[in-house]
Amino acid sequence: MKKKIVLIDDEQDILDFLGYNLKKENYMIESFSNPKLALDHIRKYSADMIITDWLMPEMDGLDVCRALRSDKGTSFIPIFMISCKNDEIDIVTALEIGADDFLTKPFRVKELIVKIKKILKKADQPDELQNHIIIRDNIQIDPASYTTYINNEKIALTNYEFKILQHLALKPGRVFSRYEIIDLLNGDDNDSIVTLRSVDVQIVGLRKKMGKYKSYIETIRSVGYKFIAQD
Repeated sequence: MKKKIVLIDDEQDILDFLGYNLKKENYMIESFSNPKLALDHIRKYSADMIITDWLMPEMDGLDVCRALRSDKGTSFIPIFMISCKNDEIDIVTALEIGADDFLTKPFRVKELIVKIKKILKKADQPDELQNHIIIRDNIQIDPASYTTYINNEKIALTNYEFKILQHLALKPGRVFSRYEIIDLLNGDDNDSIVTLRSVDVQIVGLRKKMGKYKSYIETIRSVGYKFIAQD
């Protein structure tokens, strides 16, 4: 699946330049000159990375970082800041606010692409949080013991159901395609092959066991599923 990158910059030339070069690298690109519209899009459809300019008239890049990091549905998305600012204090400020990396204009496209690939590769690696107990409202997921509790009552999930719930709940608001879920489940050491249809069947079974909390798993039509952060 193509990685989706959202570009935010008030200069159309920069958006066109970045979009052209990143599409050549096989990334899916969404471009916005208005940061507020970009945030609305990200909250609704998520993204694999955000590349934002710092100096913008209505809402600057730091405000974008703060908004994304303060929202549980977007806090996990890597953010790349670009700016004409080049003082060390500016770079430190951007990183402290929540940016994952920083490049000063003008920059070389190859350097940007290398940094993007590095960040996305790190984001794809197993997160240490996956070994920690995940708590979402009254749902508690313990990866170490493969147990799930809802309202302190243990619910019996199949291996596949547990892995899907854990994967979705780890990054609430992030849309996971059916193909990503297939890759997750087919990674297990077993002889069965997970298909698009069987993913949907697993989701149906999982929702049934979650009872009144079944709405926490939202279907994104023709795409996949996401966990709704309601805590």
